[in-house]
Amino acid sequence: MIGDRWGVTDSEMLRPYPCDDFVVSPTVQAWRGVSIEAPAAAVWPWVAQVRLAPYSYDWIDNLGRRSPRQLTGLPEPQVGEAFTTAGGRKTGTIVAVDLGEQLTGSIMGAYMSYVLVPQEHDMTRLLLKVVMRTNRWLAPGLSIGDLVMARRQLLNLKQLAERQHHQGDAPE
Repeated sequence: MIGDRWGVTDSEMLRPYPCDDFVVSPTVQAWRGVSIEAPAAAVWPWVAQVRLAPYSYDWIDNLGRRSPRQLTGLPEPQVGEAFTTAGGRKTGTIVAVDLGEQLTGSIMGAYMSYVLVPQEHDMTRLLLKVVMRTNRWLAPGLSIGDLVMARRQLLNLKQLAERQHHQGDAPE
């Protein structure tokens, strides 16, 4: 499907993701990934902070409110909590979490897993998979729309984690 893949390898597409456990026979499957020049411990707080804001195009999905550019010291995410905040309103639900490794949430019928894969030389692969069941005619448009928004989100999280890590403020 058009827009179903950005920044991921074939093997990253084939690996299991926690979101796969929540949707049987999805009509939309989309994979996104980015390499981050920071260890997973420096990336995780930014992924967990998605609970505060979407970190995508704030003028679209956050009603112009800027996503925080500093870590706020949130407690670790827990299943059942709101997954994110958009336009000042909490939305979605965290459905699975492995601290420092993956965060899975549901929002508007979609399930998405953010997975951190530590690499050599203090690098991290941040992978995102989105799955959902929807009308097959809507699927291509949803996949392309998600590509635009998710790409911006992952690039923003990359920039923030790298900046903090290189400034020496990263968590140990």
